[in-house]
Amino acid sequence: MKMTARRTAGLLFALLCLPLVLLAAEPQATHEFSLDNGLKVIVREDHRAPVVVSQVWYKVGSSYETPGQTGLSHVLEHMMFKGSAKLGPGEASRILRELGAEENAFTSDDYTAYYQVLARDRLAVALEMEADRMASLRLPPEEFAREIEVIKEERRLRVDDKPNSLAYERFKAIAYPASGYGIPTIGWMADLERLSVEDLRRWYENWYAPNNATLVVVGDVTAEEVKALAERWFGAIPRRALPPAKLPLELAEPGERRLTLHLRTQLPSLLMGFNVPGLATAKEAREAHALRLIAALLDGGYSARLPTRLERGEELVSGASASYDAFKRGDSLFILSATPNVQTGKTLEQVEAGLWAQLEELQQTPPSREELERVRAQVIAGLVYERDSISQQASTIGQLETVGLSWRLMDEELAAIEAVTPADIQQAARRYFKRERLTVAHILPEESRHE
Repeated sequence: MKMTARRTAGLLFALLCLPLVLLAAEPQATHEFSLDNGLKVIVREDHRAPVVVSQVWYKVGSSYETPGQTGLSHVLEHMMFKGSAKLGPGEASRILRELGAEENAFTSDDYTAYYQVLARDRLAVALEMEADRMASLRLPPEEFAREIEVIKEERRLRVDDKPNSLAYERFKAIAYPASGYGIPTIGWMADLERLSVEDLRRWYENWYAPNNATLVVVGDVTAEEVKALAERWFGAIPRRALPPAKLPLELAEPGERRLTLHLRTQLPSLLMGFNVPGLATAKEAREAHALRLIAALLDGGYSARLPTRLERGEELVSGASASYDAFKRGDSLFILSATPNVQTGKTLEQVEAGLWAQLEELQQTPPSREELERVRAQVIAGLVYERDSISQQASTIGQLETVGLSWRLMDEELAAIEAVTPADIQQAARRYFKRERLTVAHILPEESRHE
């Protein structure tokens, strides 16, 4: 049914006027148990359609890697589709396609995950295949030789030939001086060039164990069904001793770091990042939730401070953003980015000063309750809409569990966000927006190098 813009705006206004507690849907029935081999299983029932999402999350990603051995987690993710004891290269994907399933995988700095979306009566097929490659992955040298070239080309296309991606990679490398978060998930090209099948075999044997994994199933199933299938397919896989995995902690105040990059870009741009904790490392969870709301205050849509003041008001920038990821295994970054309004002759130095002015205002004056309530309602509404998807429910559960938090935060975070006060916003701004925590990158067009 087509909906007019006026009707959509009216519904959004009505939604934002509701008490926040009414925006939170009732938590779904969620069950947690572990097999004898240490595999954690979380089942969330959602019976609206005969569909199920199955995900296996491993606690390993690029932040587990070390200098000289980068890209391992991502390359292994690719090789997980290249054959196991029961199936040859690509056969699992072919079978799932024929069953009408959607499948894929992803790697980050904190985890590697594999998922299928399929009809509820096909769940056993997905679990059998996941258990098979958890227990008996094949790493054919000829498949590796082909796939590593694919990954190197992926790096060229997605990073080396994309100025914004390349700038962000270099920025992260100095923004995280003490932890593995400075390592790019795809790996440095020099390390990809010297990576071997033996390196991947060791990585697989170190980390791909049931006691280092979480199986998440969301959809039209019951806990009893999933438990029987998990026992059948995963139960016989032995647990293994795991390497130590320490939290990626950062220096609290490493000192101001600055980077200038000349890249193939038409417009200059700016990145600013502050070393801050995530939910897993914050002394008080309220601080992390305050930082989430600060990001929304600055960049939560058309009426947020950055577009209202710096873009349309002062015409200082042609675009600006703020972001913060609270859901990491270790510490995080609060990031601001902006592009100067070159049509009005603005410079990177002026933009940097303008962004600092917005942060200093938060430090000096807490937001009004009205502004905070509006932003809070937008954040909570976004979370509620997001969680209408069974895939997003599964991903949220898997991420929380894999970074060392609990899936229960999913059903508690709306109340935690609602509890943040204007004073909490001001306190977080004062504590974390310091030059001692700051990394700045100025990204300039190549031709400006010679001016």
